[in-house]
Amino acid sequence: MADEEDLLDDGVEDDGGSSKKKGGAGGFLPSLLKWVAIGIGAIILIVVVVVITMNIMNKNGNGTVSVVPASSEYTGKREDLDWYQSIGSIQTQTVDNPPASIIVEVVFGYKTDDKAASTEITKRQIQIKNFLRQYFSSKSKSELKGVRNEEKLSMEIRNSINDDILQNSKIRDVLFLQLNVVE
Repeated sequence: MADEEDLLDDGVEDDGGSSKKKGGAGGFLPSLLKWVAIGIGAIILIVVVVVITMNIMNKNGNGTVSVVPASSEYTGKREDLDWYQSIGSIQTQTVDNPPASIIVEVVFGYKTDDKAASTEITKRQIQIKNFLRQYFSSKSKSELKGVRNEEKLSMEIRNSINDDILQNSKIRDVLFLQLNVVE
């Protein structure tokens, strides 16, 4: 009979302390997965909204964004320089066949109130003129034309003069008052 009582007891729930609590370790994992899914869904939603907004703003959907130039108060201010202008005009020819004539007038910028730079440039003026004549004689017409090329020429001249000619001072900038290539 004891076996029959055990069988009958199996179908009856006991309200004692033996029932398991809901949640615990078993409820943590589904809750975590739910929040991860919500986070991924939110990221996908944000990306979709941004892509649609950018396509509407660009109207043609090519993905380019126009950049508004910064005002002068936010852009870096250029250094104030004194300018050495006594080099004069230099005339030479390009390396091309047939050669083109070049007429160039160069000025050098150096730190304001740097008397040593002005003095050294004056002392080495003949060497600088010779360097400039040789430099421009080694260039072709295509290397001398265009604004981009002028910036490149300016940097090359500045670096060469600072490295090879000047010893105690440095020039900060090189500008062309005149750069004519006559074919």
